[in-house]
Amino acid sequence: MLNQEANRELFEEQVEIIFKAFNEESFSHQGKHYTLPPRVPYRGYELEKLTLVPRPIHRPVECWQPIVSANPRGLDFMVRHGIKGAVGGGAATMQAGPITGYREAAARAGKELALGEDLQLGLHFHLGKTREQAIREITPIYEEHVKMFAPRGFVPGLTADQIAAVARRGGWAAAGVPTVEHYMDLGSWFAGTPGQLVDRLKGFEERYPGMQHISLSNPIGTPEAVMLEQFQWLAEEVMPAFKAPRR
Repeated sequence: MLNQEANRELFEEQVEIIFKAFNEESFSHQGKHYTLPPRVPYRGYELEKLTLVPRPIHRPVECWQPIVSANPRGLDFMVRHGIKGAVGGGAATMQAGPITGYREAAARAGKELALGEDLQLGLHFHLGKTREQAIREITPIYEEHVKMFAPRGFVPGLTADQIAAVARRGGWAAAGVPTVEHYMDLGSWFAGTPGQLVDRLKGFEERYPGMQHISLSNPIGTPEAVMLEQFQWLAEEVMPAFKAPRR
């Protein structure tokens, strides 16, 4: 389990098998880790093919996978299987490393993509009547997020001392733990008015002309009632700015 190269090799072969099962009427597989069907007697003969029942109605099956490191091997694997990428926010996103990396992987496979095509961006958001109100309301939610995810390495840029500090009551500022405004500047969090969110998303639209999907979410820990209110607000005052014009 600690051998990451072996883990990746096993994972890649498993994905190969899954896509064969999805997309082929019947299939067989001979790899390093799996032989399908197994070479054992079956009702008096050796089975040569397997069939997935029921098979997906819509093929090829659309598959999405998070992009974290933008490792060329992983991106090449995704493109080879037509796997689309979900890119989280943060410094890597705003530097477009995973986004340009995915397009470069597609080019290596002979596929020309517009920047952002077959990808989506993820953004934590919180709306308010003013930017200041939104920041004030999202700050305690952000702090709970950091408490949960920093020890697991999912809050980028924190030092070991800062990760230790988030587990204590108080002292975050003295330890230099980034505020939510820091991650707002990087682009992974948003707090502001509906109009400001429209402007942010329009900026993504201009920067990544091939991108058609944005994943907007409230951070874990947001109360249910607040989530419902936020998405109602989003639907009424943000989404209409991106509806396709009527013919």
